Amino acid sequence: MADDLPVGAVRCEDGLIRPLWAAEPGLMRDYYDVEWGMPVSGENAHFERLALEGFQAGLSWATILRKRPAFREVFADFDVDTVAAYGDAEVAELLADARIIRHRGKIEATIGNARATQNLRAEGGLVDFLWSFRPESTPRPQSTAEVPTTSAESVAMSKALRAKGFRFVGPTTMYALMEAVGIVDTHLLVSYRRGSSGIWPGTG
Repeated sequence: MADDLPVGAVRCEDGLIRPLWAAEPGLMRDYYDVEWGMPVSGENAHFERLALEGFQAGLSWATILRKRPAFREVFADFDVDTVAAYGDAEVAELLADARIIRHRGKIEATIGNARATQNLRAEGGLVDFLWSFRPESTPRPQSTAEVPTTSAESVAMSKALRAKGFRFVGPTTMYALMEAVGIVDTHLLVSYRRGSSGIWPGTG
């Protein structure tokens, strides 16, 4: 008998329940199974997630994942101090590199955001800044229709980051960041990954 699963969930061929976007074997499933919703460690790792979510705006996350190895190469593994030192010559090189997303605004924002990250160190740093917007509770979506795309916290995070000089950090982009690093858990309740981050125990 077929599973009576909520809209947007599917039992995959390995018996595990995932959202439709991670149903097919490949890059997106691997990302879902291993990375999405899991905390990362350190300033550079959080800066990478912030930068890649900015580049994703208007595009698919699959596109970002395919290009991530090249992004990591050209942005020196998203080392904040290295990227902050980029100038006109590096921008020109990046705009000529077909392996990444050649969007001047996003490239320049990434460099500017690295400099803004440096400035945040005097106030405790990017990691603590981002996690200060962790809500008191996390969503409990049964279907994909119940997964939020923004929250009061992502709006506040966006506003606070912009005030610190960050760009391409809109509320929807910042909510995606919060999901990606486990600040919120938006895995479907039926998903085998629900609660996997360890940040939100007892929310399954």
